[in-house]
Amino acid sequence: MYIISMNKLKIEKQALVISSLVEGSSIRATCRITGVAKGTVLKLLAEVGAACAEYQDKTLRNLNCKLIQCDEIWSFCYAKEKNIPKDKRGKFGYGDIWTFTAICADTKLIPSYFVGKRDLEDATIFLKDLASRLKNRVQLTTDGHKMYLEAVEGAFGKDVDFSQLVKLYGQTEEGQKRYSPPKCTGIIKTKINGNPENENISTSYVERQNLTMRMNMRRFTRLTNGFSKKVENLYYAVALHFMYYNFCRIHQTLRVTPAMEAKVTDHVWDIKEIISLIQN
Repeated sequence: MYIISMNKLKIEKQALVISSLVEGSSIRATCRITGVAKGTVLKLLAEVGAACAEYQDKTLRNLNCKLIQCDEIWSFCYAKEKNIPKDKRGKFGYGDIWTFTAICADTKLIPSYFVGKRDLEDATIFLKDLASRLKNRVQLTTDGHKMYLEAVEGAFGKDVDFSQLVKLYGQTEEGQKRYSPPKCTGIIKTKINGNPENENISTSYVERQNLTMRMNMRRFTRLTNGFSKKVENLYYAVALHFMYYNFCRIHQTLRVTPAMEAKVTDHVWDIKEIISLIQN
């Protein structure tokens, strides 16, 4: 098969590579589809991913969101936690990796995300970044993880209507535990701070976003060998995913992209426009 190198990669071929990645293809599958060398695909992902992260960091500011839902999603790098060599245990980038996400329930915009550990320190970093992007007081809902209690207070103080939602699950039938999610038998809503409206205490949108991430990033797909070997590449893939989701992908219920609904942009971006961020 003829393999194309980076210095000969035309914009149309670059767009084909990025389109393949954002639709859930693995690196090797993208190479087979496009005829582009693996090193070239990874180099393009790194350049575009870094540009996407920088652009969103600068652009997603002073947002007029009212309802925010937060969650964290698991993945792993290099190897699963139980298979990490002794010399790499305890080092970030090896084993469990968690991606924090926030979504605006009205516009479906992802204003903030963070790739890190599932602990108080990284939850606080994530929520402080989220708070810095919001124009007004918001109603915030998270799951029942204890780290959010202190992290939300550290990021927002008392200037937030904060609640937690805990789902209760029943027993899963024998033989289906690995592949079938347990049945949700009830929920518990707990108001933590301020005056959150009960009907808006929900994590449904952010949990649906978790599914979108697993479908559109091969690195998050369970029971495959498409996981990230380096945490830097996971970071670039996440940045690219949210850039595409926010600015390029028309949301079916909105009829526009989340960024358009949030008045961050006035048009639907295409892949070539994302690639052009490298030059800016």
